[in-house]
Amino acid sequence: MKQIFSIAALIFFLATALQNSTAAEPASATAPEIFKQFSANVIKIEVVETGSAAKASVGTGFFANELGHIITNYHVVSKLIHSPDRYRLEVTDQSGQTDQATVLGVDVVYDLAVLRGNRPAKGFLRLESKPVEQGTRLYSLGHPRDLGLTIVEGTYNGLLKHTLYPKVHFTGSLNPGMSGGPTLTHAGSVVGVNVATEGEQISFLVPAERAVALLQRTAKGGSLPTGGFLAEVGRQIDANQKRYLADMFAKTTPSVALGPYSLPTKPADFFRCWADALRRKDIPYVVVTHDCSTDDYLFVSSEQSSGIVRFYHQLLSTAELNPAQFFTLYSGQVQAGNVAMFGNEEEVTPFRCQTRNVQTPTGKLKAVLCARQYVKLPGLYDAVFGGATLGARNVGLVTTLSLSGASFDNVQTLSRRYLESIQWRR
Repeated sequence: MKQIFSIAALIFFLATALQNSTAAEPASATAPEIFKQFSANVIKIEVVETGSAAKASVGTGFFANELGHIITNYHVVSKLIHSPDRYRLEVTDQSGQTDQATVLGVDVVYDLAVLRGNRPAKGFLRLESKPVEQGTRLYSLGHPRDLGLTIVEGTYNGLLKHTLYPKVHFTGSLNPGMSGGPTLTHAGSVVGVNVATEGEQISFLVPAERAVALLQRTAKGGSLPTGGFLAEVGRQIDANQKRYLADMFAKTTPSVALGPYSLPTKPADFFRCWADALRRKDIPYVVVTHDCSTDDYLFVSSEQSSGIVRFYHQLLSTAELNPAQFFTLYSGQVQAGNVAMFGNEEEVTPFRCQTRNVQTPTGKLKAVLCARQYVKLPGLYDAVFGGATLGARNVGLVTTLSLSGASFDNVQTLSRRYLESIQWRR
């Protein structure tokens, strides 16, 4: 069995390069007609805690075929997927009728799920697999904050560029509870599935073609995946991280100059990079940072995300501290407490760490490798690789690689590549 190492790791910073949203436009005359014609095909989805009969989460879904299959987001039903013995699934239509439902299929990569209730649907919405023209008026339906079914207008602005997972840029303002609802054209064709994020002024949709693909796979499968849906989630995450990390391993990592060092940066277009400098009169040193991370991640549970990769470099320099004082300052930065990853004891093991001094071709490095295993998703790890240069008198480097939801082999491979990419410039 492969050994795991421990740490405190920081994963959760997602830089976005999005524009500021425009002011909301007044509703058009088309909105009432859209609502009247298609709202009956939209339902409220509740995950209910069985012990108390209290709802644990609320989302939206819609009927997508003549069989009564319901499309929603994976994250809407994730509590049920992770703890099927503690939760049940209920769907309520516009007439107020409530029915229990079951999960038929999931796509954790695109945040989709297919459900089925116990009663046939009276109608369904047609999924549009072809993109519409930029600027097309769209209408989103959902249950924001469990306040009742609402319609929101906005425009289609194409697929986001330089992302790992395709997303439709929608100018309507979606809110929590609208997740999983449909966004329609004036003709009633679904072009995307809502993904609501609190506080966002610009919204995103899962392209409808991904829902079409999941419906097709669900129809072919017809039975519970081997090991249940949670095991299927693990298989999908594993396959996904192998796909995008393989691309990073296959090519030379670009580098950035930071003081006397050449460091890895932006290994793929779906990364975003930022730089900053801290110069204050009350501290005897200067900190310059270079931070690159994936914009995209996979929702695993309310406590976990997967697919996050982050490169974080700190260059510390001083003209006031003696070498011993300075070394104590910056070498202590390579500790578990400087990185924070989310996850409770039901989902991840404690971090374990291994520390050693490493002799590289260009200098010495204090290195720390820490990892924790996913309890319910065997074979997947969160990991942090940290390093601090040794031997410098007045300038030092602290660098960190963070990974979430990766196989142990990929943790080792990417850590090694990362270490090899750190060079002292002559």
